[in-house]
Amino acid sequence: MLALTTPSHIAILGAGLMGRLLALELAREGHRVEVFEAKGPEADGAAARVAAAMLAPLAESAITEPGVVRMGQYGLTRWPQLIAQLDAPVYFQQNGTLVVWHRQDAADAQRLCGLFEKNRRLNPSLPALENLDAQRLPQVEPALQGRFNQGVYLPGEGQLDNRQLLAALEQTLTRLGVALHWHTPRETTDFQPGTNCQPDLVLDCRGLGARTQWSALRGIRGEVVRVHAPEVTLQRPTRLVHPRYPLYIAPKQDHIFVIGATEIESDDMGPASLRSVMELLSALYTVHSGFAEARILEIATQCRPTLPDNLPALRWLDERVLQVNGLYRHGYMISPAMLDATLQLLRTGSTALAEDFDVAVHAPVLA
Repeated sequence: MLALTTPSHIAILGAGLMGRLLALELAREGHRVEVFEAKGPEADGAAARVAAAMLAPLAESAITEPGVVRMGQYGLTRWPQLIAQLDAPVYFQQNGTLVVWHRQDAADAQRLCGLFEKNRRLNPSLPALENLDAQRLPQVEPALQGRFNQGVYLPGEGQLDNRQLLAALEQTLTRLGVALHWHTPRETTDFQPGTNCQPDLVLDCRGLGARTQWSALRGIRGEVVRVHAPEVTLQRPTRLVHPRYPLYIAPKQDHIFVIGATEIESDDMGPASLRSVMELLSALYTVHSGFAEARILEIATQCRPTLPDNLPALRWLDERVLQVNGLYRHGYMISPAMLDATLQLLRTGSTALAEDFDVAVHAPVLA
């Protein structure tokens, strides 16, 4: 495949998380970069805008593959480096993850903790979880004193503010001279890379927008609520074990909380259902009664781009068109690893990082 030379002219389709990260790194390397986005600069068409942006490889190990967990560990180290390059501050926290449960859900919690321990045996570099009793739990999270008798603490995990990040990326890209074409949808077939007055390379990072050429992509619907709760102070993302709707609460700055639980096999981008919101907010109230006076800022839905194996992949359409897709529910956790694997592939024509992370690299199908 094509190995980049500097400076190259690169067109990036899609200004979600991966599109912006790739544009940043390629522009910093001296390439001429153009970004084409169907929506506006607020990323209102991207899953990246709705996400809670938790960086939780051990917590996610219960539902995903070891390669994704390794990518998450890599991202925890890489995110501070990426954020340091930006022109505006981005909230980043690495205070671990707390998992709690009500007494009636203890059996489900025991199974979940068993999965955590199993995955630690498979990957000893994951930190050891700490079991919390009624005395230790409020020392870790004072806001939950007297509310739960048991929990586990997963050290080292983190989160960031996704909307601050997306805005800071846009600001930095503008300063670097990246041409940002908002409200300008493009297909890969709109370009003839390598020909006169055309880009040398096209990178397709459109998520579900790439289904016109990657039919295996499907949407996994998620629903989240943003609230302002001045009476609640949580020091880290908190997850509630529940048999039907495991809840996560990601505290951002200024008592803003992002709450989610639902994961539905659907491409439906419509508003959240009454049932989903009622279950979400009822479970939230059981974690902390201070949420009763919270103000609902937003109820948002979005579909995450997902491949059949729920794993990300790189796919060459031809030697000058590369697709980066399938980040599923792990976008912020694994995007630094996908970024560096993609850059390595572009620079050298191969990528050991993708092999380390079990990321498939599909060669073009020759006619």
